[in-house]
Amino acid sequence: MQRVDGGTRTNGCQHLGGSQQEARETCEATGEQARSLSTAPPRPFTQHHTPLSYWTPSVSLQGFTMVQEKTDGKDVMLAPIQQNRPALSWEKKIGKKMKMVTPCLGRFRPVVGQCCHQCTPDSLQKEPGPTSPLGFKNLLSIEETQTRYRGWLVRRVCCLLFVSGCKIYANPVSNRLDRVCQSQRVKEALTAEHNAQEGRDGQGQLSRLSPLPPIVNTCISPGFLRFLSWVMLKMFSSVFGSIQVNLDHLRALHRASQEGSPLVYVHVRQCAADFALIPLVLFCHNLRVPYTVCPLHIKSSFIRSILQKVGVVLLPSSALTEQDAETDPLYSPVMTSLVRELLDESQAISVGVSAESGRGGRWLAHVTQLIKEGSVSDVSVVPVGISYDCVPETNTQIGVGSLFRWLWSLLWRSPDRSVRIHLAQPFSLKEMCDSGRCRVDDWLPLQDLLLPVIFNNRDCVFGQRRMSWLLPPPHYATESGEQTHRERDLSIAIILHLIHSAASCTAVMSTSLVSSLLLFRHRKGVRASALSRDVAWLTEELLFRNKDVGFGGSLEDVVRHSLSVLAPHLVITAAPSRTDPVIVPRPSPAASLHLSRYAQIVTHTFIPEAVGACAVSAMLCELVGSGLSSRVRSGGVDGEQVNGDMEFDVALCQSKLTERALQLCHLLPPGFMPPCQSACSFALDAVDSLVRCGILIMEEIPRDVPICDFWKKEGALTWTTSDDPYDSDSDCEAQEQDSRCYKISQPRQFPELLFFLCAMLAGHLRTLCWATSSLDLMHTPLPEAEFVALMHSHLCDTASRAKQHYESCSEEAAHMAVRSLIDLGVLSEERRRGGVSLSVGPLFQSSENRQKLQRFISQYLFN
Repeated sequence: MQRVDGGTRTNGCQHLGGSQQEARETCEATGEQARSLSTAPPRPFTQHHTPLSYWTPSVSLQGFTMVQEKTDGKDVMLAPIQQNRPALSWEKKIGKKMKMVTPCLGRFRPVVGQCCHQCTPDSLQKEPGPTSPLGFKNLLSIEETQTRYRGWLVRRVCCLLFVSGCKIYANPVSNRLDRVCQSQRVKEALTAEHNAQEGRDGQGQLSRLSPLPPIVNTCISPGFLRFLSWVMLKMFSSVFGSIQVNLDHLRALHRASQEGSPLVYVHVRQCAADFALIPLVLFCHNLRVPYTVCPLHIKSSFIRSILQKVGVVLLPSSALTEQDAETDPLYSPVMTSLVRELLDESQAISVGVSAESGRGGRWLAHVTQLIKEGSVSDVSVVPVGISYDCVPETNTQIGVGSLFRWLWSLLWRSPDRSVRIHLAQPFSLKEMCDSGRCRVDDWLPLQDLLLPVIFNNRDCVFGQRRMSWLLPPPHYATESGEQTHRERDLSIAIILHLIHSAASCTAVMSTSLVSSLLLFRHRKGVRASALSRDVAWLTEELLFRNKDVGFGGSLEDVVRHSLSVLAPHLVITAAPSRTDPVIVPRPSPAASLHLSRYAQIVTHTFIPEAVGACAVSAMLCELVGSGLSSRVRSGGVDGEQVNGDMEFDVALCQSKLTERALQLCHLLPPGFMPPCQSACSFALDAVDSLVRCGILIMEEIPRDVPICDFWKKEGALTWTTSDDPYDSDSDCEAQEQDSRCYKISQPRQFPELLFFLCAMLAGHLRTLCWATSSLDLMHTPLPEAEFVALMHSHLCDTASRAKQHYESCSEEAAHMAVRSLIDLGVLSEERRRGGVSLSVGPLFQSSENRQKLQRFISQYLFN
């Protein structure tokens, strides 16, 4: 943890001023008040860590409730959580009710975005951490103090003066197109296409490369950049109430840019605003504006010409999607050569990666390939986490008419939304590639990992799942230039690592927190008072896990703001006779998909506990199916009423529980499990996390020989020589593992917490079950795009018939289900001239085998 303002360092938290003993007492006092509002009792691990909390004394300013911090002697306002407008009737009732339960918590915040200690330890040690006080800066709050001038007129044009004073780095673009055309990679691609003649110069090649030259000639014009930055500041001020930028690692970014290493910014795609926010943030902080890889299809030539003058690398005008652009055999080699030229010019690059389809990963593969070849010495990679409390809706195909209609709609919106941007600590990509710490030796196909378990009831195979679809092979590659499997696996591992790093430094907004509670815990409805207690409890749990939150203020304002943003997707009943409104999610596909999208970041935070809870649920389902009954431990019987808690008279073996968790790890979508951690280690952590949060209680089976007996049966110690620091010189650890088992905790709240964690993965698992059962209705072979569309239609029909679980029928869920079925061998790919066709594999032509697969997946569904 880092100090906020002259604070003292304590065990896991920070306090504003005072002695260390006072800070510890304050943390304990505030933590007890927050824990008293929780529906679950204190967990065992909370007694060994000083509680963290984030709620702060609020400062009211013109209808906004904000958190106030001091950075370098200046006040910095954090995210506004209440807009200046009259409250609705149900909002008044919520405020009146929740004033009774608003906790008084301290002011603490975890530090996020540090380098991976396993893959890049040198980069981690290079930057010991931010030395300046923690704080944020509202990008839209521009005052005259940020300019060189003062006065009445300056205060009205301070935004224009601020933009004109920002630093813009030189951008030489002389003969870049000729250098790209003369590169060996482009010449080989032209030769492979049989379109290049011997002795043809660069100008002759230019006719074959059309329409790629306009993309290569993308530049950054200082005049256009300043004007467009001013326009975006004005435009975003009509959309968002604040754009909060984390200042923790900005000093490290300035230092990395001064050292001459090019910076590559990587974020997970959410909407079109991502591609504009990152350059705007860097421009306003006097950092080099990156060349932004934008996959949007811009139809207007006028808009394309403007964007290409501010460093936006667009798709070719003839391509609708990235997949269409990559079908051109010249596109990938030209883009690789373009990346090389940009990095040689010390230019920065911004890339967005899709966690579902892997789109954007090809650009990261270009950078990795250049480093492996030695064409580029090194680059500094910066994961970027962007959080929206309300993701703006944008169209992937932008024209002049749609742009003006969108700008006109901004005039009727109130800027009550907020954005949180975290720029993580930069790390060396060459260190990750050459150090060998990012290992891909144990990567196996998914069917090799799970099919022996599904059909033969064998033990789970240890290894990592290979997700080759995140980086499809390029179309232009020849036998000499094609990457080896190990190089492709390394590029995929880097893509997975960056997706996980960007998601890890993404703050949890209040709408995400409320959405997860309504979707996973209170699907049938909850009162406002109970929801506020759960918000306080879940916020504390997030901070315990070193996850930053993107909101502040009083509990009343946080919940009220979240419900007002999510109101179109909720049913809020506020009867005149009741002072405690009831909130229910709307039973519609749009509402479920909307809440599920926001709740995904909470699932990412609790993924170890969710995997462990699903493993426990699978073992309990097996025990119930085997005919074992449960008994009641009663403290007394009054007639027919039993007083006491339900207790399962069974013990869950640790090895079996870990094996179930390991099998489930292989079914997770990309980005959830840390790629630098083995699946077996993650499964062990998943089981241990349930012990720490109190769901499981560890027990030991009585043995004749004590476990702590270090002597061998012969009565003498034998020593082994091994360089492995994890090897033990006694059989104590093995005996302890064999004799360890768990029982379900007895307090009544923990079953509800167990179901809450299981529900986080229920949507993804239910999609796999529905997709497997719908194969009977598919007439294969079909083209991949048509197959995915038909699968999406079947998922929607299944959810409509059930009238629930609409979050399992999104387009992203259908795409992920198809990829998982391909990796499992359920679907086989056939490469044809028109593309890839999918058909049911030979092993799963039998309905019996498909039912076995469906039973294997459905065992992890708690209901």
